[in-house]
This record gives sequence, C-alpha cells and structure tokens, in this order.
Amino acid sequence: MTHQSPRRILVTSALPYANGPLHLGHIIETIQTDIWVRAQKMFGHDCRYLCADDTHGTPIMLKAQQMGITPEALIAEVSASHQADFADFMIGFDIFHSTHSDENRRMASEVFLKLDARGLISRKTIKQAYDPEKEMFLPDRFIKGECPKCGALDQYGDNCEKCGATYSPTELKNPRSVLSGATPVERDSEHYFFDLPQMEGQLKRWLSEDRVQPAIRAKLQEWFDSGLQAWDISRDSPYFGFEIPGAPGKFFYVWLDAPIGYIGAFLKLAESTNLNFADYWGEHAETELYHFIGKDIAYFHTLFWPAMLMGAGMRTPTAVFTHGFLTLNGEKMSKSRGTFIQARTYLNHLDPQALRYYFAAKLSASIDDIDLSLDDFRQRVNSDLVGKVVNIASRCAGFIQKQFNHQLSDTLSAPHLNAQLIAAGESIKNRYERRETGQAMREIMALADLVNQYIDEKKPWTMAKTPETLPDVQGVCTDGLNAFRILMTYLAPVLPEMSAKAAQFLNLPALRWEAIAAPLVAHTINPFEPLMTRIEQTATDALLAATHQEAQALMQAITPPSAEPKKVPIEPIAPEIGIDAFTAIDLRIARIVHAEHVEGAAKLLKLTLDIGEENPRQVFAGIKSAYDPATLIGRHTVMVANLKPRQMKFGLSEGMVLAASQGDGGLFILSPDAGAAPGMRVK
Repeated sequence: MTHQSPRRILVTSALPYANGPLHLGHIIETIQTDIWVRAQKMFGHDCRYLCADDTHGTPIMLKAQQMGITPEALIAEVSASHQADFADFMIGFDIFHSTHSDENRRMASEVFLKLDARGLISRKTIKQAYDPEKEMFLPDRFIKGECPKCGALDQYGDNCEKCGATYSPTELKNPRSVLSGATPVERDSEHYFFDLPQMEGQLKRWLSEDRVQPAIRAKLQEWFDSGLQAWDISRDSPYFGFEIPGAPGKFFYVWLDAPIGYIGAFLKLAESTNLNFADYWGEHAETELYHFIGKDIAYFHTLFWPAMLMGAGMRTPTAVFTHGFLTLNGEKMSKSRGTFIQARTYLNHLDPQALRYYFAAKLSASIDDIDLSLDDFRQRVNSDLVGKVVNIASRCAGFIQKQFNHQLSDTLSAPHLNAQLIAAGESIKNRYERRETGQAMREIMALADLVNQYIDEKKPWTMAKTPETLPDVQGVCTDGLNAFRILMTYLAPVLPEMSAKAAQFLNLPALRWEAIAAPLVAHTINPFEPLMTRIEQTATDALLAATHQEAQALMQAITPPSAEPKKVPIEPIAPEIGIDAFTAIDLRIARIVHAEHVEGAAKLLKLTLDIGEENPRQVFAGIKSAYDPATLIGRHTVMVANLKPRQMKFGLSEGMVLAASQGDGGLFILSPDAGAAPGMRVK
C-alpha cells in the first residue's frame, strides 16, 4: 500500500470492558497499536490514537449492584484504573474516553435513525429467557444448564465448553439463572434488528479492497457462505446503556454503541484540537482509518461495523488489523489456574519497557497467537537490550567521560559502519509500517551485533593502556555512541522512555528519525546512567506467585448464586469390613513432586509422588477433568502405598491416590492438614 507523505491517520485499539482491571491480553494490543502510532509520528505523519472504555451491558449493571454502587460510579473507578495502567505501559493515547458519554449517545442515536430511515431496521417479536425472581430478561451467558448434546453439567446458554456444541438457551436441559438459580421462563419481547443481509454486496466489495488479513477474509467467506443473519441490536430493561429513541424500555445492545464509541472519542478530541468531522468520518473522507483488534471480535469489526457505517452514509475503515490471542508459557491464560496476569501485577514486579520489547519481538502482521514464555522473555530482554544495545553505550561512555572530558571526536573513525546502519533505516521503517515488528527487532539486533563486533575487534580497553593508541580510543567510542544513537532511534517507537533517556545522555533534545544520517561529532555528552538492568528469575517467579495468590483470592471471593445448592445423591455405603481388612491398607501422606498430562488418555494424569522412600512413586490418576497439572505440584495428598503395581497402557502405576467424587458432581483429591509430611502413615 503506497501513500503520499505526510499522511493524515486515525487509529484505534479495541475498547477494554469496564467491569474489571486490565490484563496482559489488553496490553499486547495497545502496545502493538502504540508502536505503530509512534512510528507514524516519527515518520512525520499526522496520526491520532483514540480509545475508550466500553461501559454498557448487563455485566456492568449487575456488578455495580453487587458492589452497592451505581454503574456510573463503577465505570469511573475502572476508568481511573485502566488509564493508570495504560500510562505506566507508556501507551500514548491522544484521547481515552468512555462509551457512556454525551458524544456517544448522540452518535449512536444518529446512526440508528439513519439506518432506520433507510429501511435497515426491522422490529420482530421473539421469545426470550426471563428470570421470574429477578424480573429481567437473561443474556445467554447468564443461563446455565446441561448441554443438550453431551449432557455436560454447568454449561452456558450459548455453547458447551466440554464438547464445543452451540445452541440456544431454550435447548439447555435443566436450565437455571446464574443470578437467582430460578428456572427461566419464556416471554415474548419486541426487538430491533439491523438488516445485515441487505448490506452483503457492499460488504463484499469493501472486503475485496485488501481491508483485512487473508485469514480473516477466509473466515468472513465462511459467514457469507452460511448466510448472513439479521442482527439483534436491542436489549430489554433493566439494562445499563442508551435508550433507543422512541422506544421506552428498549436499549441499544452494547455491541452497537461500543464501536460508535470510536466516533464519540473523536468528537471529544475534536473539541480541543479543532478537527473537522467530515475530514475524518464523512463518506468521502481521505483520512486513513485503522482499527487494531483481537481475532475474537473480528466478526463485529469486519461485518457489523462497516455495514453500520455504510448504512449511515459514513466512511468505512481503511483496514482492520487483527492479532492473535496471548498465551502464557504455551497455555491459554486462565483465572482459575492462576495464569491470568493483570497489568498492574506485572507493573509491580517488572519493567514495562521489557514487555514492550518482548511483544514487539514476537508480533507480526499475522493473526497467529503470541506466547509469553517467561524464560524466553527474561533471556531475550537480557540478551538483546541489556547485552547488546545498552552494552554499546556502557562500553563506550566511560572512556569518553574519563579520558576525553565527555567530548566526542571531530570525525567518525568507521564511516562505513555508520553508513551500514543508516542504510538499514528504510527496511526497518517498512517493517514498522507493515506491523512486522518482530522482523524489525531482528534487523536492529543484527546491527547491534555488528557494532559490538567492531568494538571487540578494536579493543578500546587495550588501546587506552598505551599513550600512542589512546587518541584512537576517542574515535572508536565516538563510532560506538553514534551507532547507539541510531539503534535507539530505530527502537524509539518500542522503547519511548529509554529513547528519551538515551537522548538525555547524548545531550540531544530527542532522537529524531530524520536526523539519523547526521553524525554526532565534536559534541559533548552527559554522564552515562544505566538504561536497563537484567531481569532475574526471582522477579518472574514473584510475578507468577503474585498472580496465583490473586487467583486464589478471587476464587474465594466468588459467592455462589442465591439458589439452593445442588443436592448430590449419596452413594450407598459399601458392605462392612473387619478391622483386619482395613489395617491391611497402608495409607501414606504423599507430596506431588510432578504432574503431567498423559498423551492419548482422556481422564488420566501422571503423578510423581514422594512418600519418604529413596525413589518416588509413579501413579496414574483419573483426575484430569478436575485439575490443571501445574496446580497440583507441591500439594500433599493421601495414597494407597501397598496397592499391587498395575501395568497400564501408559506405564506402570505404583499405587493410588484417594479422591472423592459423585457422578459428575466434582472430583477432589484428599489433602491432609498443614504439618503432614511425606511418608507419614494415615491411621
């Protein structure tokens, strides 16, 4: 895609939902967006970055009720938290607004009325699940029951997490409201629908113009092939949101007014910056508009959103950039497993710039998932930023400061090296433009390797020992610091704070892309101060420990629904046995030293157990459905130590752990109180 310079660009990232703190999944997206925006600004373009909190919907309303505050108070509290986290990760919004704003209310109503005037809004009476105790209609995710396909218990009203089936809430067996525990009843309600199928031709033309990545285009084609459906854009009272004009008790569904929040944020920004609405959002606006989103919301941003804009006579996005999910150490982040890292928890333990760099090194223009491997994170940051880039400055600065009174030489000793670094600028610039930041980081680190190799070959520390070669040290170190200046300029979109500190050290107002080719010679620098320190394993271990503690506190704080607890039928007591039969069973305290999945086994985990013997025992236990192996390591349980070993398909099982279960009602390993030690006999 070619552009004339300078360009006028409007950029957004997805709006975080205002019912809780930010996690690293939010942060990876805003870091990707922020890097792209900072690069565009460094290249001299007029680029504005908008975002807001997504504040409407039933979950917001219910959480506020639970906390005993108004929804407005809740979203104000969450907004302050979100903005503090974003600021500490150096996300440079031009404005961060809220979808619960006068600007957004006005625009949502305006878009709806335009769609209605064009015949794109229809009204239809539908049957919905209704909670007779709470006296409210229930969203799908507020209904649970048994899966109609596989019978799994405790599944949501829209899909089964066990077998993956999708269905309507009315198909659930034994459904219940998660709010009251009551059995939902069906009630008629008139709803408003956006006629998405009527926009199919325009959507296909828009998508044919290279607006989305190939993988997203292929997914969209599947939706076209299966047939677009009219979209329900209304919700019934009680609901926290904007009331539909002329429809008392009916509210805009959150996914209608949330993307319109981009426009609402723009209107707020325009108040203080004198921006013209038609230049940015008019049907023929020449401003480039880009949305950065996760692949889980591609459906809304690449079908509903452009269709709404088309129907309202407004411009459509220039492109929608989609990224994959964030995983942690190869696993999906999970609150229950203690691997759902909150942004603030990370900030309490580690440098935000380290994560900005690591994500930059992992991101590409694809929608592949991005894994945060904490070992790789630590090693890469230490190797690349500390061991390569910062190392150049720290190696050269001391000689310039002590031997040459902070003064750089009048000329470069290795202009060829300087020229090589400058020549790479166009390629790195193109990598930033195409969101290939991982490739850009690799190019930059390859240049850093060249510079360190040059310094190693010249050995200024040896040259400084003899009067004859001492003057040459100034030239070599001037070469090194000029290279450092260029590398830090290339890294500035990723590391804004370190870039600013590097500029201060080099006695420059800022590191500017257009100044890369101008060598820094006959110039006085400031004393060097460390720009980044190594990340130790103790820090990442502390991060994980804090995350686990937060997860445990969260699970303890969750109060069950007010419904009566589910009554589990008790199995009949087995026939009586004598004391001799019981004492023949040797029960021992065992510490789980390792646990892992068993490939090919649907129910088994392989446990390595310490019961005080020289060699640990290997046991296969049918508890896979109840436990993540990582959460078992270090726990104590009870095992049958004198059970005859059994050769299984997957290996030899040398005992049995004790667990309580009742049909599908749960599975729990037995754990002794604190003070029990491996090998103790249970009596």
